[in-house]
Amino acid sequence: MRIEQWLDGVARAAIAEAIGEEAPPVVRPTQDPKHGDYQLNGALPLAKRQKKNPRELATPIAEALLKHEAIASAEVAGPGFVNLRFDDAWLAARLQEMLADHARDGVPAVEKAEKIVVDFSSPNIAKQMHVGHLRSTIIGAAIVAMLRFVGHEVIGDNHIGDWGTQFGLLIVGMRTFGDEKALAASPIEELERVYKLASDRAEGDEDFRNEARAELAKLQSGDTENRAMWETMVAATRESLDVIYDRLGISFDAWLGESAYEAALPGVIDRLIDEKLVREDEGALCVFFNELDAVEDKKLKKQKNPFIVRKKDGAFLYSTTDIATVMHRIREFDADRAVYVVDARQGLHFKQLFEVCRLLGLEIALEHVGFGVVLGPDGKPMRTRDVNNRVITLASLLDESEERAEKLMREETELDEALITELKSVVGLGAVKYADLSSNRTSDYQFDFDKMISFKGNCCPYLQYAHARCLSILRKAGEEDVSKVTGRIVIAEPAERTLALRLMRFGDVVHAAAGGYHPHLICDHVYALARDLSAFYEHCPVLKSEDAVRESRLALTALTARQIARGLGLLGITAPERM
Repeated sequence: MRIEQWLDGVARAAIAEAIGEEAPPVVRPTQDPKHGDYQLNGALPLAKRQKKNPRELATPIAEALLKHEAIASAEVAGPGFVNLRFDDAWLAARLQEMLADHARDGVPAVEKAEKIVVDFSSPNIAKQMHVGHLRSTIIGAAIVAMLRFVGHEVIGDNHIGDWGTQFGLLIVGMRTFGDEKALAASPIEELERVYKLASDRAEGDEDFRNEARAELAKLQSGDTENRAMWETMVAATRESLDVIYDRLGISFDAWLGESAYEAALPGVIDRLIDEKLVREDEGALCVFFNELDAVEDKKLKKQKNPFIVRKKDGAFLYSTTDIATVMHRIREFDADRAVYVVDARQGLHFKQLFEVCRLLGLEIALEHVGFGVVLGPDGKPMRTRDVNNRVITLASLLDESEERAEKLMREETELDEALITELKSVVGLGAVKYADLSSNRTSDYQFDFDKMISFKGNCCPYLQYAHARCLSILRKAGEEDVSKVTGRIVIAEPAERTLALRLMRFGDVVHAAAGGYHPHLICDHVYALARDLSAFYEHCPVLKSEDAVRESRLALTALTARQIARGLGLLGITAPERM
């Protein structure tokens, strides 16, 4: 159930009955539970429009709401708010329905499902994943999970950078600096070493640069030897990437890199020319938004910097590839929407890309889901290289997270060694994911191991422990399977009621998180749920209670455990059974 959505409908009907006019009720949870569960603010704008006292309108609205079985009280407060309190029996009945809904935990599916491509992670070939790839990978995977859960058909696409200028340098670099034994033993490390040497050489050696361009041209024209070298690089990188993705529990439905669209690029250019969207400038082919009458975006209309789709030497750019990718997603995937989980600093590129696609008449919704940068403990952008100029790989960061989790569990728990070994990955990797996802993606966030790997405060180990604690209580009560707890829920104590209201909000939270691509909303909810759970334990003994009270509290504990596990699962985080 989406309780706020449901209450919005009830309140609209009450307003229509009381006032004889359709108006949005403006529903939101109350700030102070002493004033009720939800507040309606709709009488204020309605009164302004009708030039009446808001309280004069709020009173009949409150009276109309009281006729509904779900509403125990509806009181006019302040300048014209209506504070609502749900009937406890009605609330308990809704939780009972949620308890019985093992498939969805009470979260309804969307009314209209879409086919959505989520473009995320997108590392480059011949390079190890580093800390800069963390956010797109983790946020993108959570968005895929959330969209799928609410009912959309989702295609997760890893649009890897596997075509372009760097391969000319890599090919000539391998012939100049490469070590076949090193390539066989540690392919990615060797390719990175060779690429750095080739790049440095190209900066001061025009002949070397020209040679690299020639090798790239041969590759792109289908040269057998260069194609074989390229395929080796791609295969080696894919193997390396799979290790990281498997470790993070992340998978993709498609791995369509830039090379997948190479054959389509001349056709993209032809279509842009036919539509009169491009003109030549110093030999390059460009879209000048300030020269096109059909451009609607006012900021782009003033943008003098062009969107280059073909360089003067005839080479295509990733802008061209991105247009071809959109066309492919319409043609082959029949997608209704494509979502790009990419650093916010790429905002202009996507604004330009989306406008070109609109001008081409491509019928698909395109959205850039941007995110801020990762900051180090010093508050500055986190470095991708250490003091010795070595890349800080994502693998090394994950290693450290596991080591710290293992150390924390040894110091602050009485878990046996076997369980600590089993949990170190679950706790360490969960902490890294949660630290990222609990921040609003549009903001920068500070990466700090000491804060993220802790059993206190808003961090993943605390939430994982809350889940394990629920299951421990259920086991002590003889309930080994959380899905088989079916006790009748009765709400009698304030702490039970607070927990019940939090549980009821899950459906709205999940839909808001999926609809706005905001995983942090689920983090906020699960953390608040864990705190309410703690207060519930403190004021409402579970195992020491008896008969119907015990049965009800066990059911509330089971439902809370399921919701914590569901919430963390949508974030790609495991909720351990023991901890």
